[in-house]
Amino acid sequence: MSSVTWVNFRSRAAATAISVAAIGVLVGLTVWTTTRAESPALVRLDLLTAALSVGATAWIVRRPVTGGVLAGLLAAVSPAATPVASFAALHAARTRPFRRAVVVAATGAAGQAVQGLWRPAPGLSYGWWLLLMTAAYAALLGWGNWLQARRNLLAALRDRARRAEQEQQRRVAEARQAERTRIAREMHDVLAHRLSLLAAYAGAIEYRPDSTPQRLTAAAAVVRDSAHQALEELREVITLLRRDDDDDADGDAPPTRSLADVAQLVEEARAAGQPVRVDGDFPTTDPPPQLGGTAYRIVREALTNARKHAPGQAVDLTLAGAPGSRLTIVVRNQTVAAGPAAPGAGTGLIGLAERVAIAGGGLTHGTDAAGQFRLSAWLPWPA
Repeated sequence: MSSVTWVNFRSRAAATAISVAAIGVLVGLTVWTTTRAESPALVRLDLLTAALSVGATAWIVRRPVTGGVLAGLLAAVSPAATPVASFAALHAARTRPFRRAVVVAATGAAGQAVQGLWRPAPGLSYGWWLLLMTAAYAALLGWGNWLQARRNLLAALRDRARRAEQEQQRRVAEARQAERTRIAREMHDVLAHRLSLLAAYAGAIEYRPDSTPQRLTAAAAVVRDSAHQALEELREVITLLRRDDDDDADGDAPPTRSLADVAQLVEEARAAGQPVRVDGDFPTTDPPPQLGGTAYRIVREALTNARKHAPGQAVDLTLAGAPGSRLTIVVRNQTVAAGPAAPGAGTGLIGLAERVAIAGGGLTHGTDAAGQFRLSAWLPWPA
């Protein structure tokens, strides 16, 4: 037997013992007050009925309907059973459905009616006796039913509060997970770009050991500056994510990046040895910060993927649009034969597609029949 079951058992046993003791006292007082002027035969009948009634109390606690009907029948024999019949009516109304409780109350009232016929109360007519007993059992029935409704209401409120607390805990856990995912995505976008540039610069130093000391020094300086900039951007991301800023609650790009920064991305990629060709001119009108930040991320992710998965291949970038229409971004590069898997989480394009969807646009990517990997995205540009 578990500890919880044992505690419940002890609680029920204690409640039963208290009920039996209280009913026993009431039955004793009833017998004392009603048998002083009775014949010895009736006294013996009352004592026997009292003993049976007190013994039936424990049964009534566990089986209110059956025990209550028995108590009502005993009430027809002797007034000693009246406290037990009254308790049975109240207990049945408090713990059982209303229809079954009505049976117990009706049996008790009927028993009192029979008792009043052959053992009338002194100084009270039978009509008033019947009216008082009927009203008393009706009151016990209503009181017990109200107690049951109140108990059910409190149980429902406790259950609702427990469910609300669980729901709140679930929402907090989901919010924490979403925040962690957003932080991981921001760090991936920043570090993947910067580290791929570092890898490109380091590769140039490794494969050109015959370069002059001045060029090696310049390349090392570029590596150092890129690492420093990566740390600065990472610090900026963490700072922005920790702010309670509702404008950034959906995980959009930090406002410090815009469409104007795409040209700097292209120059950094070219400086790292990645051939990038720009088709046409960039839009001259600045889009809204959210739109510009998302476009910046798309280009950054595309250039980073090209450096990781197609090193040395030329990248063609097309970026066009105007207010009132769409901002379209197309990045193409020739694929290379499969080699060692480039390090990465493999979730960059997935996260990028989610960002574009949040912005109300669309993104597609894949390899065409000519062996070119094409990433195409469009974003709505309000007028």
